[in-house]
Amino acid sequence: MPLPLKPTDAELQILHVLWQAGPATVRTVNEQLSQHRDIGYTTTLKLMQLMLEKGLVRRDDEGRSHIYRAAVREQDTQGVLLDRFVETAFGGSALKLVLQALGHRRPAPDELAQIRRLLNDLEIQNANSTANAANSSSDDDAPAA
Repeated sequence: MPLPLKPTDAELQILHVLWQAGPATVRTVNEQLSQHRDIGYTTTLKLMQLMLEKGLVRRDDEGRSHIYRAAVREQDTQGVLLDRFVETAFGGSALKLVLQALGHRRPAPDELAQIRRLLNDLEIQNANSTANAANSSSDDDAPAA
């Protein structure tokens, strides 16, 4: 499901709680948020009600307490936010983003290993895509039997 609106920072914090903890009451979400920042129950409730209207969360109204769950997937949300960030901050250039990220702080050895694996996987995918495209175009050129 595409993200209808960019979540605010506060909404994103609530989504993180729901992604990590799963479906939860407002009280549970508020308790998690209160560990990191000073936020009142009514503020959390109002934010979650607004998020419901935006389509960022769903609410189960059965039973005495309302249970909220994320209506957007974490990976989809991160992708949309990253695309917007790359477009606005780096003119759409993933290269500029990566160079800035790697030049700004020193990556740990395990992070570098993961980056190398990702680059290797991307090279393999690109090579396979190129080979498949070449095979498809040569099949199109072959005379029909």
